[in-house]
Amino acid sequence: MQANANSIRKMTVTPYNKETGKKEQVAEMFNNISHRYDFLNHFLSMGIDKLWRRKVVKLMRQGNPNKVLDIATGTADLAIEASKIANTQITGIDISEGMLTVGRKKIETLNLQHRIALSLADSENLPFESQSFDAITCGFGVRNFEHLDLGLAEMYRVLKPGGRVLILEFSKPENFPIKQLYNFYFSAILPFFGKIISKDNSAYTYLPESVKAFPYGKEFIAKLTNCGFNLLKEYKLSFGIASIYWAEKK
Repeated sequence: MQANANSIRKMTVTPYNKETGKKEQVAEMFNNISHRYDFLNHFLSMGIDKLWRRKVVKLMRQGNPNKVLDIATGTADLAIEASKIANTQITGIDISEGMLTVGRKKIETLNLQHRIALSLADSENLPFESQSFDAITCGFGVRNFEHLDLGLAEMYRVLKPGGRVLILEFSKPENFPIKQLYNFYFSAILPFFGKIISKDNSAYTYLPESVKAFPYGKEFIAKLTNCGFNLLKEYKLSFGIASIYWAEKK
């Protein structure tokens, strides 16, 4: 019985329900939708995601970071927002070359090549020396990690002492009527429009499934604590639809 439960849980956090690893499936999924990702992201969130990213950068600005790592950078929206902090150099990494290609075009259009560099890399095996970055950001990416604890441990490793991690991720509203509206939107509206616009049958079914499986709130803070982070805070956004997790390294 336990084996069956584990198998079901594994299926709920993989986009295509294949036997291949989650990492490979996530990369394939984002490669498939990369050409429509930005439009869908802003359309389906009604632009609120932009405000959430600005909040992340506002919090990060307090530490006046010089070197920033943006993990699961995707099409570089958060990296571009972070470039508004003066004299900051941003490195963005992702496992989807399709998403990075879109991000590089945006960076070139904004003439930010001297501030932002994107590269293909695995969040669970970061190609950087320990204590390399003043700050680390991750926007809507940690729930896609195949091994969450390993990804968080890698963040801790490459962060300098005194540095901070800011993780933006979906949460689950708990109060009426936001909880009910949120569940309806994620289970019915979002997959319907996501499928039609992206032409991908699984990508926007995977999104609500991955949010349901993610250990949000106190459970996620406990994981950060277990990796060694301290001074932990959670900032709930838009009635609990999303959260920013702030963690620091001693």
